[in-house]
This record gives sequence, structure tokens and C-alpha cells, in this order.
Amino acid sequence: MNKISPITSSLNVNGRDYAMPKTCAIGICLDGCEPAYLEEAITAGLMPNLKRIRESGTVRHADSVIPSFTNPNNLSIATGRPPSVHGICGNFLYDPDTGTEVMMNDVKFLRAPTIFSAFYNAGKKVAVVTAKDKLRALLGDGLKFDDGRAFCFSAERSDTTTLEENGIENASAWLSTPVPDVYSAELSEFVFIAGVKLLKEMQPDVMYLTTTDYVQHKYAPGVPEANAFYEMFDKYLGELDALGAAIVITGDHGMKPKHLSDGSPAVIYLQDHFDEWLGEAKARVILPITDPYVVHHGALGAFATAYLPDNADEEDLIARLSAMDGILLVLNKRDACARFELPEDRMGDLVIISSENMTLGTSESRHDLAALDEPLRSHGGLTEQRVPFIVNRVMPDLPDAPELRNFDAFFHATRAASVQANS
Repeated sequence: MNKISPITSSLNVNGRDYAMPKTCAIGICLDGCEPAYLEEAITAGLMPNLKRIRESGTVRHADSVIPSFTNPNNLSIATGRPPSVHGICGNFLYDPDTGTEVMMNDVKFLRAPTIFSAFYNAGKKVAVVTAKDKLRALLGDGLKFDDGRAFCFSAERSDTTTLEENGIENASAWLSTPVPDVYSAELSEFVFIAGVKLLKEMQPDVMYLTTTDYVQHKYAPGVPEANAFYEMFDKYLGELDALGAAIVITGDHGMKPKHLSDGSPAVIYLQDHFDEWLGEAKARVILPITDPYVVHHGALGAFATAYLPDNADEEDLIARLSAMDGILLVLNKRDACARFELPEDRMGDLVIISSENMTLGTSESRHDLAALDEPLRSHGGLTEQRVPFIVNRVMPDLPDAPELRNFDAFFHATRAASVQANS
């Protein structure tokens, strides 16, 4: 493996200089990858390729952005910046002017260009594959698909891709792989199948592969189903590594058990408390984990924001919430946005974060938990912030968490790719 030389040719994106790659720079986001998943699978002898890469490359941990949810972290990785810059601060947004709650999947919510569009505009070839389609438009913002230099599609809707919209016609047929069920490990495997073929045939300069955390929401580190997922990933990782790519492996967030001893979800229903304290519907609790795919988590996460009526006593509410078992941190908007680098115009008056084994809900009557067939595991807070950061190159100057962030992935991947492998 190579030690990485200083950058000699670079591209500035959102105020950071990214090296021009000489080989493919790949960022892999393993959704929900609590570091223990990798440790358990390696110990079980199921990840020989990652074991080799860790021994000959660079191993660190990084911190995700808060809230430790999918959309904020994927867009941070894609832009190299926190939500205060790119604007995506959750999967879900409340607009107090209209009184509506909307998904943050539309590119109109994105406030910064992606690294992918910047490299594409600089003449490079770019590929992005995501498991769920909810991220595709955001990650593909600014790409054009009329010259064979950009590819962006999801596993979820791979059978409907077109040259005009995705850079490839019917990706499912191209890969000879049927569209997987959205609630399956195969949805993530499709991403890696696509990544290997794209690298072999399209030879992108920059590629991003991002998975789904269906398995991690259901299964703890070391159990057979979780180990099987990481064994599957290891096979494709070995293929990508053998093709000479510079690879950074990280995650969007970790994952922690959030259930009681009887297996039922551990939940504080915040809206019910606010209704009792302030009157029904006077406050409004927003759960940014909410997205169209709630079967595996019931929209229960560790981060919530609350919009309060004008006459509410913030300090009193902060004190009441902070005194509750299972609440880790309560901050007003100003302090929360400063600490976690969040956009103030998209946050409520309070930010509430639960502890390692607790989740936050709205009203008990609003959560349908019937589909939870395993004890709840979830994320969103500070206890799910630490993620792996592994590079298949020697980078002795790489810091560790908390200085290292998951959104540094392409900064270091392009550095690693700025020298040829085995040169």
C-alpha cells in the first residue's frame, strides 16, 4: 500500500480542496454500521478482505453529524460539509409557515453543490448508487446524463432507470439482477453488484455506494443475520480493492438497542407530555427519522425537535425534559444549532436527544408498531454518532474521532486516489 503524497492538483468544493484522482476514489457508506458489526464479523473469520485492508491500510473512527440519521449524513458525505452548509437536517421537515410536514428528498432543500457534481463539471466521470430511491435525486443533483460521464440510480427502482434520467437503461437488466425487496439485505447487495460492474466497465473517477440499514435495525452485532450481511459486503469489497480503487469505508450512523427487557420498544412520547403541560396541540413535535420506510423502526429515533407556542417557558420545559429518565440532552434552538452545525431556519425551538437505550415518539396513538417483529434498534442521537473510517491505503496523518468526521470520506478518498496503486 502507498503512503499518500501532498496534493499537487485539486478541485475546490464548498471551500475544501479535493485531490484530482488518478485511480477511482470510492466512498462506501454502510448504513447503520455500528463499529461492533465489523469487529464481530472479523472475529468470526467472515471478513478476510476487510481484515487484510485494516492490517495494510488505515483504521480510524469518525463522528457522524447530528442528528445521526440517513439523509443529513449522506448529504454531508456528498458535500463534505455539515447540515448548516447543505441544509439537509433530517429525513423529514416541518414548515411552520404552512403548517405542513414534508420529506426532505427534493433538491430544492439542498443548499450546496455535491462533490459529485463538482467533479463532473471538472470533466470527470462519476457514479452514484444508493439502495433507497429517497436519496437519488439529492445525490444526483447537478449531474447530466447525456455524455456517458454520469450514472446515478437506486437499487429500489433499478428496473425503471433511463439514459436520460440515470445514465443507464434498466440497470436491473444490465446487472442481470432482479429488483430486491426494499426491506431486505439484498437491496444493499444490489448496490455492491452495481459498484463492481460500474468500476469494471464504466471506470468512474469518483464513485459513491450507499446502503440501507434494514439489517442493522433488526439484528445486533455478531448474530448470524448480521454476520451474513458483512460477509456478503466483504466479497464485493475484495473485488473493488483488487481493481485498484482507493476506498474509504464509513457509515452514516451507528445503531443501538432501544427496547425494554420484554422486547417492547423503549419510548418517551414527547407530544403527549407537551399536550399535558401546554394544552393539546399547542406544541408540535417533529421526528426527523420519519421517512417512507418505517416498518423496521416505527419512526422511533433518538432525536426530536419541538416547535413551541409563543408564550411557552423554554427554560421550564428544558428543565422538565432534562429531569426525565432516558433524556440525554435538551437544548434551545440557538445552542443546538451552534453545537451540531444545523440550519436554524429548519429546527424547532427545542432539540431533544434520548439516551443510548431510549427512543423519542410523538403521541403513543400515532405510532404503528405492529410491524416490529424484532426488539427495536435505532439511532439519531449522540450515542450513535461514532462510525468506522477505514482506508485501503496507508495514511499516517489521518486524525481520529472526534476530529475526523464521516463527511471527510471523499477528501481522503481522493487524496488516496491521487497516487496510482502499487506505484
